[in-house]
Amino acid sequence: MITLQNVSFRYGTGGDASGGVREVDLHIRKGDCVVLCGRSGCGKTTLTRLVNGLIPHFYEGVLSGEVRVGGRDSAARSLAKTAEIVGSVFQNPRSQFFNVDTTGELAFGCENQGLPREEILRRVDGARVLFGLDGLMDRSIFELSGGEKQRIACGSVYAAGPEVYVLDEPSANLDAGATEKLRQILAALKARGKTLLISEHRLYYLAELADMYLYMEDGRVTRALDRREMRALPPGERAAMGLRSLDLNGADYRGRAAAPRDGGALLIENLVCRRGRRRVLDIPRLSLPSGEILAVVGANGAGKSTFAHCLGGILRHKGTFSVDGKALSDKKRVEMSYMVMQDVSRQLFTESVLEELSLGRREAPVKEAEDLLRALGLYELRDKHPMALSGGQKQRLAVAAAAFAGKEILLYDEPTSGLDAVNMRRICALIQDMADRVFITAVITHDLEFILSCCTSVLELSGGTVTDHYALDGPGVEKIKRHFLKEVVNYETKGNSGKTENRHGAAAGAGGY
Repeated sequence: MITLQNVSFRYGTGGDASGGVREVDLHIRKGDCVVLCGRSGCGKTTLTRLVNGLIPHFYEGVLSGEVRVGGRDSAARSLAKTAEIVGSVFQNPRSQFFNVDTTGELAFGCENQGLPREEILRRVDGARVLFGLDGLMDRSIFELSGGEKQRIACGSVYAAGPEVYVLDEPSANLDAGATEKLRQILAALKARGKTLLISEHRLYYLAELADMYLYMEDGRVTRALDRREMRALPPGERAAMGLRSLDLNGADYRGRAAAPRDGGALLIENLVCRRGRRRVLDIPRLSLPSGEILAVVGANGAGKSTFAHCLGGILRHKGTFSVDGKALSDKKRVEMSYMVMQDVSRQLFTESVLEELSLGRREAPVKEAEDLLRALGLYELRDKHPMALSGGQKQRLAVAAAAFAGKEILLYDEPTSGLDAVNMRRICALIQDMADRVFITAVITHDLEFILSCCTSVLELSGGTVTDHYALDGPGVEKIKRHFLKEVVNYETKGNSGKTENRHGAAAGAGGY
């Protein structure tokens, strides 16, 4: 189905060409599920672009070798023709939206194919059922959380009916339940003979699906492991390769207790936030001790990002924030805060990696910035343009900029979404080090491995309200594990098994587009 013969690609032209992949040979059979894995920046995303035709038809560079999909040379076939058989879900779903409403986005690919109206409605309805999108239909794209956008992107690709699915970090912004739903959908697609190529750092949900893992280093495929061989890798070897765990059930707490601090706690009272007439956040009272690393968890759309935006003073709300009886205005919290957003590309502004760090602290010594880049494995990239980095490298740069900014409230929205195990541990170490020097650290995350490696307390949100708030001591560790298990069970008990009947009577998980 997919064949690459001695394929090399470098971005740019002439002496400026860089990155990409080198001398890749591989064959993926129809119906196989192949997982691309390896450290951030190793070439995984480039390989997906070669398969979906974005290279060479969109990204400029130097290409050699041959890429064939469905028996046809991708370079000789138009991008529009390739898109009829290859559907793509990008690392940043926002970059592939063409409509301002969700229902229109689901129908967009079908409309481009010129399908009859009745067929478009049938396919959109099938995507709605299979992906559990009832609560997201006819919504503004701009109101969705990152995970909700990811689900809409997956649904729109499914509705278009391709034979090959190329997914770049599809679980990056999904909660545990939505990730389980994604696994069920991928299993249903695989059972129907669809070919799956998945670039992913979170491997646990693919453990029973993957036929082959292709491990990449420095643009090359250096190892090919089947499911049995991947499971047989010793933990030390897997960690050295930068691979995440294949099984979260045995995950242990490796963080540290919050150090006792003077300076009181941040008291939040009567916090209410609305979007139009809809109340999206309602927290009567919450106290956040200084020095803690707070994991903010909950299903997609629970109000986590809204909470962080209110905490940072950048979203209109009702309610008060105070420390030791002294009010902290929105303006004051904006001055005190730095937020790493879910889509970090929107907050990288300069011409080089090194310059990005010094943007807010021109007076800081260059050596201080260089030392921070070394700690995060970015020093060799210091002169590169931030937009030329991989998704994981951008993520690390944004976290580095937050640490370098010298603020007292640090807010992170999914800081490990594109990170391998090695770089996740680097981010953990940096956040823990900074927590000793800042007032409040809050991390929105769906990453259990990260929480158990870094955080000291947990805030659970559901429907915009606080359902629990606890320290990550012994009982707290069991609580957070149960929280993630509960998200999975909630999906399963709703009947989302991938075989749900749609209103046309067809089994969406087993029928055929």
